[in-house]
Amino acid sequence: MIESFFEVPVYDLPKAEKHAMLQAELRELTAFHGTECEGYRAILDAYGPGDLPGGADAPLIPVSMFKLHDLSSVPQDQVFKTMTSSGTTGQRPSRIFLDADTARLQTRALTKIMTSFIGPKRLPMLIIDHPSVVKDRRTFSARGAGILGMMTFGRQHVFALKDETMELDWEALETFAAANAGQPIFAFGFTFMVWRYFIQQLEQSGRKLPFDNAILIHSGGWKKLEAEKVSNEHFKQRASDLAGFGRVHNFYGMVEQTGSIFVECEAGHLHAPVFADVVIRRPVDWSECDIGETGVIQVVSVLPRSYPGHSLLTEDQGTLLGEDDCACGRKGKYFAVHGRLPKAEVRGCSDTFASNQ
Repeated sequence: MIESFFEVPVYDLPKAEKHAMLQAELRELTAFHGTECEGYRAILDAYGPGDLPGGADAPLIPVSMFKLHDLSSVPQDQVFKTMTSSGTTGQRPSRIFLDADTARLQTRALTKIMTSFIGPKRLPMLIIDHPSVVKDRRTFSARGAGILGMMTFGRQHVFALKDETMELDWEALETFAAANAGQPIFAFGFTFMVWRYFIQQLEQSGRKLPFDNAILIHSGGWKKLEAEKVSNEHFKQRASDLAGFGRVHNFYGMVEQTGSIFVECEAGHLHAPVFADVVIRRPVDWSECDIGETGVIQVVSVLPRSYPGHSLLTEDQGTLLGEDDCACGRKGKYFAVHGRLPKAEVRGCSDTFASNQ
């Protein structure tokens, strides 16, 4: 069944057809993880079929469960990679256990999503980070995993920062720019780092990079930038003015559902690909919000096979903007993310589940 998701266009399934495909696959994943993962089975047993928010096909669990428990649906000897989230200081990060099949599906899905935006040709790539982030290829932080995943879509990889000092590597940048003069390039970095250590260092230096028709993909949240009054529009404008990035796409994603990213289109909206979907829920009773109503984001994905991450309640607020009618022409749900929930609300989400077990 999972193969059928790779046989259709990533953003071209009408609502009814996509819903039917997702529900059938999510139902199978719920049954599989309920059998193979003891911790997930305990959650389902504590509530009974259909009692958890999200329904019997894809009952949701708080994403924070992966910070509190090791949830795996495969034997330990089949785990070949453990990914961790970038938790705040003093907080245990999420631990996600991947087997070879799940990692392969994540890579295939990410490839299909990304090539729909940047094209199938691998472009010279600028990584707006430093090399040591991707040294350990078995145990990754979310940052390292994100970089390594994106590196598959580029060639002639160059890191823009020297090392942990976060200083721009001017020699590497100038050599890279000269080697690719007049050619399109692809760059990737995490949002705050791109702003603080790339765009702002360019501004302070008074220098510009001569890229032309360049593509910048970035992700990682806007909380710090919003505190500095940096809007998405201003971010894009400065990236264009200082480095020639004519196309800038943000995306929303998380280590708990690697591969199922939601990329920002030309109209500025985040889109759900064929492998995933998003539901905005009211925190009072977890019912679905209407279009235009702000609530808590639930994400579903058909990719998690080695761990029960197929239906998760995030710690983010968002708004569903529409479905099948975005100005960019892509079908599926499109939405906006407004940032993290206040800590009290995040704790309340987890406590809602814990108090009923």
